[in-house]
Amino acid sequence: MRGAYKVLASVLAVQIVVQAAAMVWAIAGLYNFVDGGGTFDKSLMEEGSESPFPEVAGFAVHFMNGALIVVVALVLLIVSFFAKVPKGVPAAGAIFGLALLQFALGIAGHSLPFAGMLHGVNALLLFGATLHATRLPGKATTVDQTHAAPARV
Repeated sequence: MRGAYKVLASVLAVQIVVQAAAMVWAIAGLYNFVDGGGTFDKSLMEEGSESPFPEVAGFAVHFMNGALIVVVALVLLIVSFFAKVPKGVPAAGAIFGLALLQFALGIAGHSLPFAGMLHGVNALLLFGATLHATRLPGKATTVDQTHAAPARV
């Protein structure tokens, strides 16, 4: 279970990198589209409309992967109760809480631009928390020298 904990935390870190990459890909495509004379409005994002530029897929990737992050964070939290990783449950709980907050800020950012800014800041906190969690299982493998048997010569 310790291995599962580490893998799940690592998967989350990779997913967060994918989130950033997908968003920048979409925004760069949007910039090129508008710079080339295109007009971007709500009608271009509605179902059934033709894709105005190929990078628009980055927005969909960002949304779907964002929802998946919450699911993986929940699975990490559940696994943390069985993995016996020191400080693993609080770390997984923090990750799940940050993931829920991230999803809520992402949705709120559509009507409150300030929430969009907080979405970016929280992404960095979530990424840091996942990187921290990937290191926790390895820390428990060291031998506590205060309780180690004396060496025999």
